[in-house]
Amino acid sequence: MTPVVLICGDVPLPLPLGSISTSSAPAVPDKDDFDEVFSKLQVVVDPRLIVVGSDAALAATLTRLMRTERLHIELAYVAEHRSDATEAYHLSSGARGARTALKGTAKPVPLIRDDAGIALVGCATVTGPDGGPLVGEAYVDDTRLFSGTTTSMTVTPTPRLPGMRASVEPRRRWLPRRWVEGRAVQLGSPAAALTRDGVPNPRDVKRSTFYRHDQEWLLVR
Repeated sequence: MTPVVLICGDVPLPLPLGSISTSSAPAVPDKDDFDEVFSKLQVVVDPRLIVVGSDAALAATLTRLMRTERLHIELAYVAEHRSDATEAYHLSSGARGARTALKGTAKPVPLIRDDAGIALVGCATVTGPDGGPLVGEAYVDDTRLFSGTTTSMTVTPTPRLPGMRASVEPRRRWLPRRWVEGRAVQLGSPAAALTRDGVPNPRDVKRSTFYRHDQEWLLVR
């Protein structure tokens, strides 16, 4: 295994990664920002890409691996602090996460994406426009998640099949959140504000679908 580090944004590099070849990218990399690190990965044996940054950086990296047919590359994630993605995949953060990135084992996990071709690694939230109530209807596979009006909808990936789960905000604060697992979540709404891994969609959407990709990705844990 040959590790290559991609530092996304202004984040500190954990000490365990200090002696490894690094490339830099913006906090949320675009497709051209991967040219340098992909060139490095192309010439090493058994490549492992270690992303240091936010959930949005990891999602952008996984999206690029998917779109360029590089899902055979092992992918590790080192977040400075705990995040939705570290919670979803039971990952450590900081120096401990860096040691896992170097010494952990890559295993296939379901890849969750949406109909815009963007990977989801931590959490997607959907509300009404400007954060207001969400009006519409959503299904997880054949199970209706809600119909009518709700405060918000949340979608997260899981490391096991069927690959994802979704819930809506409980009507009463003291009620437990009900999660429904499945391989696809479909939403229809007059207008909905979508945020993927902390990155707001530039426009409101009327339809949004998250589903399990036909290939898995190799996550180091």
